[in-house]
Amino acid sequence: MTSVVKTPDTSPQAVMPGSANGVLALLTVIYVFNFIDRQILNILAESIANELSLSDTQIGLMTGFAFAVFYTFLGIPLARYADRPGSDRITLMAICLAIWSAMTAACGLAQNYGQLLLARIGVGAGEAGCTPAAISIIADIYPKERRSSAMGIYMMGVPIGSLFGLIAGGLLADAFGWRVALLVVGLPGILLALILYFLVKDPRHNGVMSAARPPTLPWREAMRELASSRAFTLLVIASSVNAFLGYGKGVWQIIFFMRSHGLSAGEVGLAIGLTTGLCGIIGSTIGGRMADWLGTRNPAHYFIMPAVGFLVAIPFSLAAYTASDWRVAIALMIIPAICGTLNYGPGMSVTQGIFRPQTRATATAVKLFFQTLVGLGLGPLLFGFISDVLKPVAGPESVRWVLMGSTLLGVIPAVMLWYAGLRLPRELKHPDGHG
Repeated sequence: MTSVVKTPDTSPQAVMPGSANGVLALLTVIYVFNFIDRQILNILAESIANELSLSDTQIGLMTGFAFAVFYTFLGIPLARYADRPGSDRITLMAICLAIWSAMTAACGLAQNYGQLLLARIGVGAGEAGCTPAAISIIADIYPKERRSSAMGIYMMGVPIGSLFGLIAGGLLADAFGWRVALLVVGLPGILLALILYFLVKDPRHNGVMSAARPPTLPWREAMRELASSRAFTLLVIASSVNAFLGYGKGVWQIIFFMRSHGLSAGEVGLAIGLTTGLCGIIGSTIGGRMADWLGTRNPAHYFIMPAVGFLVAIPFSLAAYTASDWRVAIALMIIPAICGTLNYGPGMSVTQGIFRPQTRATATAVKLFFQTLVGLGLGPLLFGFISDVLKPVAGPESVRWVLMGSTLLGVIPAVMLWYAGLRLPRELKHPDGHG
């Protein structure tokens, strides 16, 4: 994966397309495993709750908050390390991948709720070192006119991982139980970590990136740079609210189909996994390509499609949650599943273009800090808590009520992205990767 550089710079064009595409493919596969291990508990939650006698609030704590706290608070220091000129981002990712994979398998060995929470904390701690480093590498090896598409491909790990996690988790749980499901999906990640470590080198250390790369900014200076961007602030708000809705629905719409429509874990995993997974792949691909096409002509247009998509998704989601036939409900979820992933590529790409290379991983980590803490930390937990509160009135339909009410919040990320786009012509200062 080594290529020749004519001049010692940090230009992403310094990497040959074939090498860049190979690295991107492997990073995407790793992100698929990241989301399989993160999301598989969603399809297993009801089975685990029945065995361990958990409340809806405890389900929310297990599926979201326990993971999110350590993921968010470890993410920033690990990203700061990734931003250092002498750091090896590939080694960092390989170690973190091995840790979160082993801890996913450990979830399957847990004998009580406390042990399960500790194992989920370990999964969160390991996954904290993945995306900031990966996004930083992708920004280094792709030029600005291809960066949103490349980010969109990487972010396809979210729907693909969710697809495999839901389908495999549901089918394995039906056949062998939830413990076997966690062991089966966790252990292969350790092998993948070895493949990454031995086959890929960080672009900084294989002759691609210059040794003259600017040093990492001091913490305060980096935070001042991030805070100075109004577009980044609006993007963080939009991403956090979107994550709150996405993670909350990711857990509770599965439970909704089990409780309100009487489906098994395998049936729900297959139906929702295929629908949201395949549609998410389509949305992530379209969103990245359209952002490259529109944004390179006028930076203010980077977020037009995602903003409109959030608004379009609202009526379809409401119709899905009120449908009496589960097949109709699944069909109505197709449009929201596509619209909800249109922002993946442009959101990550714009973050890299606003800031200097020595701040990029930190910017990604700060963005992930808020969207994970608000989204994964509070989404499943608050959805479950409100469901418990509504049970005396709504009974088994409490989850349906929560899902319908949350859908209306989709207006917030639409508005935030629209205003963020208006700021981009003034703030995209480092599109080519130069500091």
